[in-house]
Amino acid sequence: MEVLLGPWPITVSVVVFVVGAMATVTGVIRMASLGDTLADRTGWGEALFGAVFFGAASSLSGIVITAVAAAGDNAALAYSNAVGGIAAQTLAVAVADLFYRRGNLEHAAASLSNILFGCLLLALLTLIVLAAYLPPVTVWAIHPMSVVLVAVYVGGLWLIQRNGARPMWEAVRTRATLVDEPAGDDGVRSSTRVVWAQFVVIGVGVSTGGAALALASEGIINATGLTAGFVGAILLGVVNALPETVTAITAVRRGALTLAIGAILGGNSFDALNVAIGDTFYRSGSLYHQAGPDELFLTLASALMTVIVVAGLLVRQTRGPGRVGFEGIALIITYVAIVGVLSV
Repeated sequence: MEVLLGPWPITVSVVVFVVGAMATVTGVIRMASLGDTLADRTGWGEALFGAVFFGAASSLSGIVITAVAAAGDNAALAYSNAVGGIAAQTLAVAVADLFYRRGNLEHAAASLSNILFGCLLLALLTLIVLAAYLPPVTVWAIHPMSVVLVAVYVGGLWLIQRNGARPMWEAVRTRATLVDEPAGDDGVRSSTRVVWAQFVVIGVGVSTGGAALALASEGIINATGLTAGFVGAILLGVVNALPETVTAITAVRRGALTLAIGAILGGNSFDALNVAIGDTFYRSGSLYHQAGPDELFLTLASALMTVIVVAGLLVRQTRGPGRVGFEGIALIITYVAIVGVLSV
């Protein structure tokens, strides 16, 4: 067990990283195809389906890593792994925008559901930071904020589904808008049950590959002396962001634009909820109060990047430099700044 959980030798880590990356990319490409079909057949819509199911599937590996790190009393790694992927995954919005050559992705994919998921993510990140300034009171070694985070997430899903069915706000349609409408013939001959089974099986495979990638990354960086904040935000963050990034790019190329944005924001919401999971497995007290300056900076920086995405969905700039909206440029600049600060 100790050999499997690492730290692995550098050679093994590099080999596992490359193989795991290839397997993950292949799996999420297939998941994007199946997810678009299921979003139409279930009537959930691309935004809600992408946020909930893609978010869950792509975040499972991060959940495992956070739980293992917290159970091993490595609080800094558990916390930074939970929130570290959010910044890198939010950057995936700008990356996906580069692959949408008809204009600005946020303009074409603007929907109430995606905006509400951005608001939900902001609420979760804000509560995580607030928890660090509350008394470190725990019940069975679990801080009350963990219960609050779960309640807010579940309540947010209910609110988004309810308002998605009867929206009181709608994006103005333009020629560049791509409306999320169920396809009459999705071209898939398998039954919905078979499609679900394929989605779940591939999702488990992607999650396993993600866990292997995270463990391999930990082995690669173990001898470098990097801080947990840098590891969580940049190295593990990029690794954990890989499924969302590939899913978003694949969804954009398939024309499922709302699914692309929803998968990223939903995966980020799951990662924010991952802090509560880490707090549950951390038996030495409140995980929130183990967050240092790097971890708190990382959480607030992730919130800032989320604000930029929501602003892009609201402003809906038609075109910008290189056909990327102002939010895409702002996301890239902000992420580079985050890397610079954490590297010092």
